[in-house]
Amino acid sequence: MLAVRNLEVVYDDVILVLRGVSLEVPEGKIVALLGANGAGKTTLLRAISGLLGVHEGEVTKGSITLDDEPIHRSNAARIVARGIKQVQEGRQIFAELTVEENLRVGAHTNIKHLKENLARVYGLFPVLRDRRKRTAGYLSGGEQQMLAMGRALMSDPSYLLLDEPSLGLAPLLVQQIRDLIVQINEQGTTVLLVEQNATMALSIAEHGYVMENGKIVMDKPARELLADEDIREFYLGLGAEGAVKSFRDVKHYKRRKRWLS
Repeated sequence: MLAVRNLEVVYDDVILVLRGVSLEVPEGKIVALLGANGAGKTTLLRAISGLLGVHEGEVTKGSITLDDEPIHRSNAARIVARGIKQVQEGRQIFAELTVEENLRVGAHTNIKHLKENLARVYGLFPVLRDRRKRTAGYLSGGEQQMLAMGRALMSDPSYLLLDEPSLGLAPLLVQQIRDLIVQINEQGTTVLLVEQNATMALSIAEHGYVMENGKIVMDKPARELLADEDIREFYLGLGAEGAVKSFRDVKHYKRRKRWLS
C-alpha cells in the first residue's frame, strides 16, 4: 500500500499548501483524487514523487510510506527505483525526440526488460507503434498523452500517478484514456488518478477523495461519491433531480458545501 499520513507541505518556508492530508492507495486498485485548480493535488503528487525540492517545497509534518517504509525523505531517483512513476500534467514529453526514443528514455531504470516493456506499450497504444519514428512534438494532444503514459510504463512501475490525463482532450479521446487506465490497472499496475473530470475518474475508481484548500474534505467509495448530492452539484454540475445545471448556476451556487458547515 502507498499511504499518506497527516501530510503538511510548505513552499518557500512560508506558504502552507497541504494541511494534514491523509489517503491510502491499496495495491492493485484505482484511487481517484478530485479537486479544483489550486486545491493542492499536484503538490501531493510532487511530495509522493520526491519532486518538491525542485519547486522550493518541503514536507514539514506527516509521512508517506510505501509498504510501511517511509519514502518522503527520499529523492526522486530512489522513489522511481521503488516502482513509483508520475505522468505530469501537460504531458512533458521530449518534443525533439522520436516516439520510440521517448519510450526508451522511460526504460532507463529497467533496461533488462526493454523489449518486453516496449511490446507491452505498443500493445496498449497501437498508434504509438505506427508513429514510432515520428518526432514527438508533431503528435496530437491525445497521442502525446498516450506517449507520456507509455513512457512511464516502460519501467514497469508498481504505482502510476496520473496528473490530469484528460486535460484539454476531446470527449472521444477522454474515453480512450479512461479505457486505457482501466487496461493498465488490469495488467497489475496500481493507479492514483488526479482529475478535475469527476465523472470519468469516479467511473473507474474503487475509492475517491475530494481535496479543497489543501485538505481532504471527503473520502468515500467511488460509487457513493457519484451519488453524493454535493459531489453531483459542485463537481458534476447536476441538480437534485439529475438535471444538468448551467455554468452560471454551478459557479454561483446559493448554498454552502456541507463539508464547510
